[in-house]
Amino acid sequence: MPSSDTQRTLGSFLQEHADAHPNQTALTFMIGGQPQPVTHAQLLAHARGAAAQLAAQGVGPGDVVLLVLHHSLELVYYFWGATLLGAVPSIFAFLTEKLDPDLYRQRIKTLVEHSEAKAVVTYPENKAALVELLAGLPVQLLVADGAPEALTSLRLATERNAEEVGLLQHSSGSTGMQKGVALSHGAVLRQIAAYRAAIQLDPETDVIVSWLPLYHDMGLIAGFVMPIITGTHLVLMSPFEWVRQPGSLLDAIHTYRGTLCWLPNFAYNLLARTFRPPEGLDLSSWRAVINCSEPAQAESQQLLLEKLAPYGFREETLAVSYAMAENTFAVTQTPIGYPPRVDTVEIAAMQERGAAQPATEGKRFVSCGPPIAGVELRVVDEQGQPLPERRVGEIALRSDFMLSGYHNRPDLSAQALTADGWYLSGDMGYLADGELYITGRKKDLIIVGGKNIYPQDIEAIASRTPGVHPGRAVAFGVFDERQGSEKIVVLCEAAADADLDESERQLRAAIVKETEVTLGDFRFVPRGWIVKTSSGKQARNDNREKYLREFS
Repeated sequence: MPSSDTQRTLGSFLQEHADAHPNQTALTFMIGGQPQPVTHAQLLAHARGAAAQLAAQGVGPGDVVLLVLHHSLELVYYFWGATLLGAVPSIFAFLTEKLDPDLYRQRIKTLVEHSEAKAVVTYPENKAALVELLAGLPVQLLVADGAPEALTSLRLATERNAEEVGLLQHSSGSTGMQKGVALSHGAVLRQIAAYRAAIQLDPETDVIVSWLPLYHDMGLIAGFVMPIITGTHLVLMSPFEWVRQPGSLLDAIHTYRGTLCWLPNFAYNLLARTFRPPEGLDLSSWRAVINCSEPAQAESQQLLLEKLAPYGFREETLAVSYAMAENTFAVTQTPIGYPPRVDTVEIAAMQERGAAQPATEGKRFVSCGPPIAGVELRVVDEQGQPLPERRVGEIALRSDFMLSGYHNRPDLSAQALTADGWYLSGDMGYLADGELYITGRKKDLIIVGGKNIYPQDIEAIASRTPGVHPGRAVAFGVFDERQGSEKIVVLCEAAADADLDESERQLRAAIVKETEVTLGDFRFVPRGWIVKTSSGKQARNDNREKYLREFS
């Protein structure tokens, strides 16, 4: 994708690929273990059909289209149909059996109101509930019942400006649900051009395999938008099916000679623990598996390497990227074809002086690589001043593909960037030899299996659970070595005459329903045990340290 292409808009690439390679497979959609190949011409035709349906509902350039759909080809077609119109698609997390349906739909209503969406596209089973829920709101409800009609032509809106908003990414978790990251066409295309160079992407020879959900930046950009824009064959799998059969990813790499995929760290542990390689498995085509979305762990990568080495998987296939939706996706990338560096530092020096002092024994950190082209990266102190290499501080970045702002949130947008354009990530780390190492987080976000969980959401659920003393609950994350991801710990002080067993049962059930995650550990603690700040707020880091001292 030449740099001049970054002045175009997202939807225009569908026509280009359909003209150049109409019968070439754009994506192979896997559902129920059965492949459904879609050519570039078919993708364009069905996207046109989706665009026509949206236009008939009054959707036009700049309008937000909320996609409340299962992982399906319909989701693919309506996303690209919206871009053909110059509308702004936003993919909403799909309903699962773990999540309470009423709560899920209420979040849809909140997001429709907040984003001022012009249309919601959903599946037939959801229609009746949403008709009632959205009654009185100025939004059109469109039901996607099968693939939209394939059209050979479509009258499109006039060309959009490349710096106008092209898509919205909404962060997960109920507190973050309204924080839509607005990304311009130009930002997305500049990111793709820079990241394509960093991973040496070649549409002629590469095959991207992904099971990642499309409402998350890793799945949306790396595992969906980038391959479609660049014309790289995409094998798109279901997140639900992958969770039930993790080895299906490796089967797909074997079958389609996959070369690239992105995985959260927990997936390395899950694959290493559960997969039983079939006879004849060949992973020699796999040139990069990129660890992303939660801190990379050297132990997790080594587990996967040892499990898969007999089947053609090589150490140099391991790679790491540090990424975030606010930067469209990638901030850094380790060099492809070389295993990421592992840096061992002295624990005492880091705790006492914030110095990442090399040591033969100590804490091991995996490199996330240098910044990709177009990104400036630095580590800053509490006053925002740059720190030298091997000093721990907050990671700050500035790039050509930053967010335009948080959609309809001027208050948050004003806080997002400094006056000179730097974004403060809330992540802590250090630089060494120009490469970035993540050490933790300044903010309280918990990352469980690649999903962002806000501790205040968990604490709110706990506080309204019968038997829990309101306001006397604290939630935080603790790394679980076996899972290769964080686990959620909740500590509560009990109300008088509480039935502790019943309270715990209700709390665990409510958290699963409202957040789709399970607790790693739950404990009732004595009155006065939970540490609070002088202003009465939860001192989560202090409680985490106290928990580790007393219970681990």
